[in-house]
Amino acid sequence: MQLLKFIDLHTSALRQKPGIAGVSVLTTLKKTGIMVVAWIMLPGMIMVNLHAAELGAVDAGYKLRAGDIVNVSVWQEPGLEQLVLVRPDGGISFPLAGDLKAEGLTVDELGRSLKSKLTRYIPDPVVTVTLQEIPGNRVYVVGRVNKPGDFPIISRDLTVMQAISIAGGLSPFAKENKIRILRQVDGKEQSFPFDYKQAIRGEGLSQNIRLQPGDVVVVP
Repeated sequence: MQLLKFIDLHTSALRQKPGIAGVSVLTTLKKTGIMVVAWIMLPGMIMVNLHAAELGAVDAGYKLRAGDIVNVSVWQEPGLEQLVLVRPDGGISFPLAGDLKAEGLTVDELGRSLKSKLTRYIPDPVVTVTLQEIPGNRVYVVGRVNKPGDFPIISRDLTVMQAISIAGGLSPFAKENKIRILRQVDGKEQSFPFDYKQAIRGEGLSQNIRLQPGDVVVVP
């Protein structure tokens, strides 16, 4: 609305100025006003749609991890609706329910757990839990790939080849037989070799391991 007021204000001023240029600008503003509004809104719309698509692709059996964010709501209880972070220890806190485990549970399982806690205070509560963010369940692909970055694990199985594909594939100068996967286990770093040349020939497929949250795929 503010943009349309801006256009009307400036077109009014242009009407007072004679000449073809003024008429041309006036006509252009009027015809493209809605297009300008759409252009301004489009980036935000794209981000929302991408975020929704990412979460919509999450497997129904997705297990919550530390760092994930869920939205918890209780029907007809407006004071019991909030975003909840899964803490590093795997637990969450929620009014009336107190502390309870969340890591390793699906959103449906967490909802049932919350319901059992809230039943003490609310008769037959209807609890809804929806996944909002999954920053705690990501892998990282760095080095000579076309789109390096961090990527969510939105299914129960993500292999090295799949991660490289999501990262846009290898760049022309990547050392295909020198790729490594770095993983933290009990505070110690482990390293696994991966030979892309072998994998694309269908050889050495045992090295195409299933990635775990926090894994880093290094492409030199």
